[in-house]
Amino acid sequence: MIQQEGDGWRVSRDPSRGKYCFLVGGESWAFELTEPEWRDLVDLVVTLEHQHRSLVDQLLLEESIELELERGVWWGCLSGDRSQWGLRILLTPLEGRAAEGEWPVAVAAAVVAALRTLWDSQH
Repeated sequence: MIQQEGDGWRVSRDPSRGKYCFLVGGESWAFELTEPEWRDLVDLVVTLEHQHRSLVDQLLLEESIELELERGVWWGCLSGDRSQWGLRILLTPLEGRAAEGEWPVAVAAAVVAALRTLWDSQH
């Protein structure tokens, strides 16, 4: 089992859990993911963070930004300003369960870093 957590978030991978071997969570929520859902989630949040980084120099200090993106079964929204941002995610498969979560400004960047680290440890 690989687990990373901080104040208000957690991410883990436990192959012994079978089909739902990944877990993501926030302050008062958590849900399990399949491998394909996990891959799409990581792709979504890394892309949103990259888009934000590429636009930072174009934003005024007081200007806010909201980026939305869909990837596979996921919808995500990064909202904030030049220096900080929060992240909302929504899982909407064609059938079965759905889930929604949010990481506020104080923890969103740490969650994205943890997702990248867990992703890198697998590849």
